[in-house]
Amino acid sequence: IIGFLVEIIATGLGVILGGLSGYFGGWVDMIIMRIVDVFYCIPSMPLIIILGAVMDAMKVDPMLRMVYLMLILGFLGWPGIARLVRGQILTIKENEYVLAARAIGAKPGRIIWRHILPNCISIIIISTALEIPAAIFTESYLSFIGLGVALPMPSLGSLASDARSGLQSYPLKLVFPAIMIVLIVLAFNLLGDGLRDAFDPKLRK
Repeated sequence: IIGFLVEIIATGLGVILGGLSGYFGGWVDMIIMRIVDVFYCIPSMPLIIILGAVMDAMKVDPMLRMVYLMLILGFLGWPGIARLVRGQILTIKENEYVLAARAIGAKPGRIIWRHILPNCISIIIISTALEIPAAIFTESYLSFIGLGVALPMPSLGSLASDARSGLQSYPLKLVFPAIMIVLIVLAFNLLGDGLRDAFDPKLRK
């Protein structure tokens, strides 16, 4: 759940800001890209660990803690998709059908949503599919060190952490969540590779 919702938040922010940056250019592009540069300079993992420790110290409700974690991961994950969308739009907006839409008086919002973004959908889907495993792995890591999803919410990371206490007697308690993490991350990476091949005509040949 966290992996999917984190990427919905990150993709939504990235598509909106990247679309505005690529289409309007000029000072809009400059401001958004500088914001992207600032976010790239933020050490995301130490920041997430600090925020997780703060929530742990404040005894935040488990459900609220999960919501906060999704918002934090999603808010830190949008710059990559924003840059991808911006790059695509910088190329697409010079095509003839976009110029024709401008010539007949179509508004920028309609041009972006009806003519430009549909041609970016492949790279958006592929990027989202490849980033979901990263969000799942990050959440599992945080739960493993006790700063992620709290009980009674289930998490593969917390299951692996609980298994350490009985590792010598019941080693399979650690093996099963570890295998599940590997399989889930591998499955989404293969899905992302498959979508890339399906959407790219050059790779289908």
